[in-house]
Amino acid sequence: MNDENDKLKALMGAKRFDVEHALAMYALSFFHFPAKQLYDSDLLKRLGERVHNSHIYLVGFVPRIDLVGVRQNGRKLLVEFKRNGAALEVELPLPEGLELDYVEETWHLTDEEGNRFAPTDEQLMQALTLQHGIPEFEVVYVGQAYGKGGSRSAIDRLRKHETLQKIALTGVPDGYRLELLLLEIEPATTMFTVLNPWAKDSSAGQDRIGQGLDKLFGTSEHERITLYEASLIRHFRPPYNTEFKNSFPSTNLKVLADCYDKDFAAVVAEICFDVPPFQLFSESAPVQRDIVIRHDLHNDEDRKIFFSKG
Repeated sequence: MNDENDKLKALMGAKRFDVEHALAMYALSFFHFPAKQLYDSDLLKRLGERVHNSHIYLVGFVPRIDLVGVRQNGRKLLVEFKRNGAALEVELPLPEGLELDYVEETWHLTDEEGNRFAPTDEQLMQALTLQHGIPEFEVVYVGQAYGKGGSRSAIDRLRKHETLQKIALTGVPDGYRLELLLLEIEPATTMFTVLNPWAKDSSAGQDRIGQGLDKLFGTSEHERITLYEASLIRHFRPPYNTEFKNSFPSTNLKVLADCYDKDFAAVVAEICFDVPPFQLFSESAPVQRDIVIRHDLHNDEDRKIFFSKG
């Protein structure tokens, strides 16, 4: 135990300040659908009111999923899919009193009174994910839509998005479909703080705590959205993005000016859900179920304190 304490003391004793802050942002909820549904007049009705709070969007490729057939085996319903050419079978329990029936090429479940039922597409996709794993989503573009006071949603922006149209026309590989993932970002800023009793400089601890609180409560929603977008772009480096791809973080960026003014050490952006819709990746970022992106704002080693390895 003493060895561990000595290692921690040596590590933290090499850091500059006794108080260090990181500004943190995370996704609160998500919506996803194939890009071809973007112009469906009933889309907003199906997604609900909260989709208007989704200001971050990711454009990417997911394996195309095709329903091949359905058959009944005792009290089990067996649904066969092809995902990017691979055959996958989903097994669903068939309640007593229901039987599989076909009318021409359309299948449904029929009860003893002739009423018809069928699982929704969302239920079938959820079962497919649970039984065969979370599909992968290759991120090719990250963007935001905010407008005045947050009045513009991602769907508003995407319906007139030239880059999305370009990707749809030229960029979708065979066996994949173009997918949209919309994220709602937590509307309140989070701050991580490290109090380091072994730091080299403890002369301004109280002032640094005050600066952190100023930034915690003084960060606007639009600033959070832009910082979150920039963090994702720098992490994934999507091929269709240009801004922030190689320039974030930097003291030259207006969106980071207040973070540097308050002398924050890092910015953190997270995409972590109990049941994520996809595992995200790009040419520059490996496949991950949960995304935790940390950007140090200073190059000096004694300022790199968050997620430090000892």
